[in-house]
Amino acid sequence: MRPESDTTWIVERSKALGFSLCGVAPATKFPELAQAEAWQAKGYAGEMRYLADPRRGDPQGVLPGVRSAIVCALNYNAPEPKSIDALNLPGTGESRGWISRYAWGDDYHQVLRAKLNILVAALKDRFDEPFEARAYADTGPLQERIFAKHAGLGWLGKNTLLLNQALGSWFFLGVILTTLDLNPSLAPAESPPPDLCGSCTRCIDACPTDALVEPYVMDARRCISYLTIELRGSLPEDLREAMGWHAFGCDICQDVCPWNRRAPVTQATEFQPRTWSKPSSEAESRATGRDQSVAPSATQSLFLPDLEWLAAITEDNYKVAFRNSAIKRAKWRGLVRNACIALGNARLARDAPTGERVCALLNRLAESSDPTISESALWAISRIQ
Repeated sequence: MRPESDTTWIVERSKALGFSLCGVAPATKFPELAQAEAWQAKGYAGEMRYLADPRRGDPQGVLPGVRSAIVCALNYNAPEPKSIDALNLPGTGESRGWISRYAWGDDYHQVLRAKLNILVAALKDRFDEPFEARAYADTGPLQERIFAKHAGLGWLGKNTLLLNQALGSWFFLGVILTTLDLNPSLAPAESPPPDLCGSCTRCIDACPTDALVEPYVMDARRCISYLTIELRGSLPEDLREAMGWHAFGCDICQDVCPWNRRAPVTQATEFQPRTWSKPSSEAESRATGRDQSVAPSATQSLFLPDLEWLAAITEDNYKVAFRNSAIKRAKWRGLVRNACIALGNARLARDAPTGERVCALLNRLAESSDPTISESALWAISRIQ
């Protein structure tokens, strides 16, 4: 095993790259890795079939000969208000939606991977012995939060996320698997950080779709993040009203968590909300991804985005507007579908200016050749009084 000074060097190098936390865990089959099989057997994974990859239960299947997992955490907590507070902001408007905080800026996969690859290059410069190292930025068959727990970065909360006493849960996790035999951050007799959730059940109580079926267990099929991002096709009708204004992802179980109350914010430009200026011409509209005819605001932002803009965006403009964005995961039809459902939950009055404009937009979408978009638009129309 390599000396402790090497692990200390890795942690210091990671922080120089902007990571908030870093730790090293042995790349072994931790008991929590096997628990996923029972979770999947209950159907909780929904359509996320990639979670059944057997390599997720054994890191040797990902990188044969792996000895260590270097886990890095990157803070993405932009300073804007939480979703549970944003609806009460002056001038919020009646047709605004919510996009999960992590997707406001650049695609975190790319940002995280770039930093991890720099760290891998630094490892190759430092160690002369032959070894392999692969970086994963939420892109491989890994359960990052399990390795993070055993690297000493936090505990698994009742909302199923990794929680850290200082950072809360507003961070991305990246992992470098390596055949280097590194000294773990936790001594062999040292336990991972204790569970500090205590008797708190705020995340469970606040979930509008009851996705947290019990402490530490999520039924992804009911989770708004799953519904708006992973699920293809129409959304379950019995969950639509509870989904509220969510257009992409959900932050509620994090917003209400006491450990996020004083979580530090990041000034990293990559994670600040993207904005667009209102196009002055049709050509500019095509170039920027904005649909000028339906967007009433002078600017658009991914913080409290205009649902009309999201619902009306064309597929070509979607590709431009969300280039290098995590929102691409939902696909164009998924984002339009989500915006329709959110507009149906906006409690618009049909005879008000906004209601008239939204009804006209939804009527056009109801004629879409895409059955998911058409059906979602018709549902939304039925909700506008």
